[in-house]
Amino acid sequence: MIVVKLGGAAGIDADAVLADLAGLGEPWLLVHGGNAELDAVSRRLGLEPRFVTSPQGLSSRVTDLETIGAIQMVYRGRLNSELVRRLQALGVNAVGLSGLDGRLWLAERKAAIRYVENGKKFLLRDDYTGRIVSVNAALLKLLLDNGYAPVMTLPALTPEGEAVNVDGDRAAAAVAAATGARALVVLSNVPGLLRDPGDPASIIRRIGRGELEAADGHARGRMKIKLLAASEALAAGVERVILATANTKSPVRDALAGEGTVIA
Repeated sequence: MIVVKLGGAAGIDADAVLADLAGLGEPWLLVHGGNAELDAVSRRLGLEPRFVTSPQGLSSRVTDLETIGAIQMVYRGRLNSELVRRLQALGVNAVGLSGLDGRLWLAERKAAIRYVENGKKFLLRDDYTGRIVSVNAALLKLLLDNGYAPVMTLPALTPEGEAVNVDGDRAAAAVAAATGARALVVLSNVPGLLRDPGDPASIIRRIGRGELEAADGHARGRMKIKLLAASEALAAGVERVILATANTKSPVRDALAGEGTVIA
């Protein structure tokens, strides 16, 4: 089995990914994002998106209760339903789930977030951001065994019953680890890890497990979190992680064939 993470940035061809999954000859699980649409909807609601950067260089969305409501509206309410509809049209009996459903993604809410702004360190409290601590793999197995294709998205659930924002790439890594997936395919609007972010030809094709720390020096923005997710997946027993583009005719098959950045 494989786990596919479909990114939520602008300029991603979701239809090509879904068509490829529909014809894939092995079981799969799909996790999807929605950052670009969340930004657009938030602004229409009068909620200007705000991001902070950790001392390690990782960017995260500031998430208050209004933003959690927007996440549920956009991720589970619209995007997840639309992906399920498109898969059904392709003959796939897809089932949409958020991390809340069946305690699919149980998360620990962060007490505070450390971030850096203008060279100074700050603490952000009362934020609804968390880290996944368990995945309901039994629920996913039940669905797969009965012919359903799970399509998963934010938010996650705390033991206290709160909805929290979690990173989608790291959520996909947790799903891959919990289900014993042989590979995690992370699809976005870039071809992989680039030495030069402005030059697609500068892609790094292979990264060994012991080379991730050095490779992080080439990562910018969201790519840093993708490398962290890859590290977590590999540490939990996933054989390989592929960072690749969603914008080819057969993006999943291309990634599994070695297109993109293969980390193993």
